[in-house]
Amino acid sequence: LPLVKNMVLLDSEGKRIAVKYYSQDWPSVQTQATFERSLWSKTSRTNARQEAEIAMFDEYIVVYKYLGDLVFYVTGSQD
Repeated sequence: LPLVKNMVLLDSEGKRIAVKYYSQDWPSVQTQATFERSLWSKTSRTNARQEAEIAMFDEYIVVYKYLGDLVFYVTGSQD
């Protein structure tokens, strides 16, 4: 059964606007920030302006979409 691991909203520079983590895969704010920076660096050059994109990131499935100058991410398990 796939599970939502987190929801992340970043600005156009990759800075955190709002987040909600539903799993202990990232137990501290520091590990969360590292994950968010890595996620931003992998997806910031893609063209997800018209439709949502799906990507594999580490062992997670990430769906993301640009909304104006914000990027909305939903991370789930691959199971």
